Amino acid sequence: MIDFNTINDLINGFISEDLAWLGYAVSGFIYAFMIINLVVMTTALYIWFERRAMARFQSRLGPNRWGPFGLLQPIADVLKLLAKEDVIPAVADKKLFTLAPIILLFPALIVFSVIPLSKDSFLGGLNVGVLFILGVTGINTIAILMAGWSSRNKYALLGAMRGVAMLISYEVPMVITLLGAVLMAGSISLSGIVESQSVWFIITQPLGFLVFIIAASAEMSRAPFDMIESESELGSGYHTEYSGIKFGILQLAEFMAPIVTAVLVTVLFLGGAKSHFGIPGQFWFVFKVFSVVFALLWVRVTLPRLRVDQIMAFAWKGLLPMAIINTLVIAIEIYLFNDSVGAVPSIKTQYLLIMAVINWVIAGLTVYLISRLMIKSNDRDPLSEEYEDTTGTVLNKESVV
Repeated sequence: MIDFNTINDLINGFISEDLAWLGYAVSGFIYAFMIINLVVMTTALYIWFERRAMARFQSRLGPNRWGPFGLLQPIADVLKLLAKEDVIPAVADKKLFTLAPIILLFPALIVFSVIPLSKDSFLGGLNVGVLFILGVTGINTIAILMAGWSSRNKYALLGAMRGVAMLISYEVPMVITLLGAVLMAGSISLSGIVESQSVWFIITQPLGFLVFIIAASAEMSRAPFDMIESESELGSGYHTEYSGIKFGILQLAEFMAPIVTAVLVTVLFLGGAKSHFGIPGQFWFVFKVFSVVFALLWVRVTLPRLRVDQIMAFAWKGLLPMAIINTLVIAIEIYLFNDSVGAVPSIKTQYLLIMAVINWVIAGLTVYLISRLMIKSNDRDPLSEEYEDTTGTVLNKESVV
């Protein structure tokens, strides 16, 4: 596996020990260059795949003109965006307007630097890997608000404020549910979490996996959580005023988000880059990431957009209680089944399987009960079809509005 250590050792073989600092810097530059280009090219390929797959789902052709099977369509789109005029509104804050797309793209790229693709991954062994991921991805909130506010456009600002409210709301259950993985691994290092998965966490923590992937889907702002853009309501949301290459960067960050989410899900719940049946772990890693990306695409094509009040209620009334229940259950099970006296839990395989059975039952009951409670709460919604006020009078939607 080509990683930072391999590149650094190769460069140090051609320079003296006094210039080791230079070799370190050059190695970092080369590794960053490789990651950025690999991620961008993978995103371009994913854009083509998503458009072709959505066309299949919707009984259309999809891109098929540029190159064989339309493979060159992403390149044609980039050339078109480069040729378009880069328009900046006269009343916009030009510095922030220009900086916002770059800041939005930055977290999606830097996340890949700490993903462990092997046991001796250099930055993958960062001892605060989970905190690093949470801190970096939180920058998206600032970038979206910058893009909407600096545009001086009412629709863009409304889209940005919607996005900020949604991102902050869904970060809370996502962070809480990560505590389950951290407790099981006894580490906040991504490498430590991968190594601790003798049984994948998706098996032992189904409720945690469900909460995480739903919250991550909301963080991506894609259907059914794409209320940030809501072209039927807000034009194009926070990037209404963007054009040319700036718009292209925003779209690149948006299409890169499913890949980032799939990578994180693979590391945290699907065993990462562990090898199985003699097949190298990197091949399994790519297969798992592709499977998660396809599942996210399937959900996007299938489910309709939710209303803004439904999205916010789902975060606080649905996902938050699920995340808390998952964390409490995992903590109790570790206390009961842990054989180790150290900081890192050691649970035998048979106990892990028992945990899996218990947690799947708890996950099913939790989802059922919370869904029933949310349905009853929705029946009291003044915007529902019929609503009975405190005097017993039945009101319809039009009379309430």
